[in-house]
Amino acid sequence: MDFIPIDYETLRLIWWGLLGVLLIGFAIMGGMDLGMGALLPVVARTDDERRVMLNLQGPTWEGNQVWLVLGGGAIFAAFPPLYAVSFSGFYLAMIVILFALILRPVGFKYRGKIADPRWRSAWDWALFIGGFVPALIFGVAVGNVLLGAPFDLDNTLRPSYLGNFLGLLSPFALLSGLVSLSMLAVMGASVLAARTDGALAQRAARYGQWAALAAMALFALAGLWIAFGIEGYVITSAVVTDQASNPLAKTVVREVGAWMANYGQYPWMMVAPALGFLGMAGAALSIRARPGSLTIISAALGVFGIVATAGLSLFPFLLPSSYNPVASLTVWDATSSHLTLFIMLIATLFFLPIILAYTSWVYKVMSGPVTSKSLGKNPNAY
Repeated sequence: MDFIPIDYETLRLIWWGLLGVLLIGFAIMGGMDLGMGALLPVVARTDDERRVMLNLQGPTWEGNQVWLVLGGGAIFAAFPPLYAVSFSGFYLAMIVILFALILRPVGFKYRGKIADPRWRSAWDWALFIGGFVPALIFGVAVGNVLLGAPFDLDNTLRPSYLGNFLGLLSPFALLSGLVSLSMLAVMGASVLAARTDGALAQRAARYGQWAALAAMALFALAGLWIAFGIEGYVITSAVVTDQASNPLAKTVVREVGAWMANYGQYPWMMVAPALGFLGMAGAALSIRARPGSLTIISAALGVFGIVATAGLSLFPFLLPSSYNPVASLTVWDATSSHLTLFIMLIATLFFLPIILAYTSWVYKVMSGPVTSKSLGKNPNAY
């Protein structure tokens, strides 16, 4: 592939970074909606307050799902072995997430069709499930990646998954789920506190502060567990970065604390966990004192740092195998071909700026406050 101006190793790194950007983008943008959904029963006490929360999400929630779709598409196109193993092995977990996410648009559309309080209460609980369940299970999935998934590859690289749904719910994975739930609750509460008023904004600020403190404590606990309580993975053979993908052409061992090795080898990576703590601390301090753009930015930086910490700790692994460590998938042996990565990069460089520009424009147009009074002036309000 002499005509391709970017070498294979660099393209693999670029796509690893792009995948991280897409997943972090969903955690921040989609996290606003999921966090608000998870907070719905405790923050909103009246029907007007619940309507304010729904209409705060209404204009943008569909666009926020684009980040999730792009992340799945990037895995499919750039990392086919990862797609094959994860989307088949974690099938039941993904079905649970899918059904929960489906409840959200249905709830938005049908909640206001009938004025019966029981009807609306039922849809309020559906919207809560649509926010709480994905926020928790996405974190559980990250926890299982750090632990390693029970899969193997045969001589023809066909994957076989040897686990079950209940096996995903280990104590460490559930802790990771709580980290995810708390940090996304901070995102949702930050937006609520900044863009609403009255008792709703005050309760959102109070619960958001608690969620930020919980996120920091749980993140620290997860870090200690990773350092001293679980086994990470280490490549012990020569690392080949520019050959055709073959996960079985390496040797891998498991060692306690191995996921911390990158921070000793590349000290700049410490920026990620530092951002996680500082962002959540900034959100906790500002959300009660002066909620606004600073609070939202602080929460977003915290989410960025926490998600980036997981990705940097794993590098170069994408999905380790707890059943057969040699079958673990890495950035260097689980990608598409050199030509495929280059063609997709060209397409991404064209379309991603368009998505970013459109998303920015939508949020600028919809940036005003949402209150009970503003709903009365909008005939299309939920």
